[in-house]
Amino acid sequence: MGLTVAYLAGGRIRLKSGDQPPRLIESPYAKGVHERAVRSQQRHAWKSESGGGGFLGGPMIWGKSATDGPAPILTTSLARGAGPGQLIYSLASGSLSAVCESDGLGAEERRLWNDNNRKIEHLHSCPAHGDLVFSVRHANGTANIGIMFKGEPGISEVTEGDSVDTAPAWVPGNPRRVVYQSAGVGRNEQGHFMALGPFSVQLLEVDSAEMTTLLEDPQADYLSPRMLEDGTLYFIRRPHREHAKVKPLRVLKDTLLLPFRLLFAVFQFFNFFSMRYTGRKLSTPPGTPKRDVPMEQMMIWGNLISAQAAGGEEAADLVPSSWQLIRQRPDSGEEVLAKGVLAYDLGADGTIAYSNGNAVFIRRPDGKTDRLLTERLIEQVALVEG
Repeated sequence: MGLTVAYLAGGRIRLKSGDQPPRLIESPYAKGVHERAVRSQQRHAWKSESGGGGFLGGPMIWGKSATDGPAPILTTSLARGAGPGQLIYSLASGSLSAVCESDGLGAEERRLWNDNNRKIEHLHSCPAHGDLVFSVRHANGTANIGIMFKGEPGISEVTEGDSVDTAPAWVPGNPRRVVYQSAGVGRNEQGHFMALGPFSVQLLEVDSAEMTTLLEDPQADYLSPRMLEDGTLYFIRRPHREHAKVKPLRVLKDTLLLPFRLLFAVFQFFNFFSMRYTGRKLSTPPGTPKRDVPMEQMMIWGNLISAQAAGGEEAADLVPSSWQLIRQRPDSGEEVLAKGVLAYDLGADGTIAYSNGNAVFIRRPDGKTDRLLTERLIEQVALVEG
């Protein structure tokens, strides 16, 4: 059948197998939840139509009024499973979060976990025993590394602190070690979120909770780490833009515009998540017909990336060429494998699938690279074992 690649674009999973065109992988669990929400909305619609039939003018379903209809359920992360043809993915809508696993390249699905308080993202399955590692995002903006042991109920958070710990991955050959990226949260005197520090790469010994810093640089972010059994480390490196050269005139201008930029930033932050989980903007210009707006932005490691950045060119990079995929072997220096990389995955034979946000590329073990497909706003890719 050839190479099989799953990818996440616009909150939906698609699968590309061999020479066949990509096909959509739908979640029966998500479909069932959405259908129940629609039926509930229909049952309670008379309350809002009659005017004041419920609290605040009508019931709220999935964070929206009954007249708006239920919010869509979107896939927030994707990875290959431990077995052949398996996929694991996380779902979210409003306060709901769930983790599902499918067999047969989407033919069968099992719900592994669901919760109304914690958001799970950036899943990774251990190929040896099927345990899952992931990030757990909290309402205060922090995120911890969590683990779901196969066959056991519930999840365990294994990191803590005022930081964003995410993008974890098991280390092959040692099923109790995890690499992940971590950034400290900067807050003001009132405790409000201000900024993220540079992302570093951490190695976690799960049993002892011992952590070792593998990569750290105040001028750079190290993202999406993967470590092989022999210690070879893969990661995406990008400049940490908080440390630009100070220019007095720019500082004065930024100081004067700070209140307006803060208000705009707060609005854009909530507007993005409204688009992400409801499909609607927070505000609509006067006279605009009421309709769903297609999602044209995505949040990647603290950066709001817009599809317009592509400039209309097919398969143009959504991220700068300074986002580099690096391989660092234990006995040699760094090697740049690709530029303009937003996400990637490693195959057992050394094949690498990566995306620039508008296309998926395949880098063979011999270094030859081909473009596999093009599509807008590709967030994650996964090489699926046959």
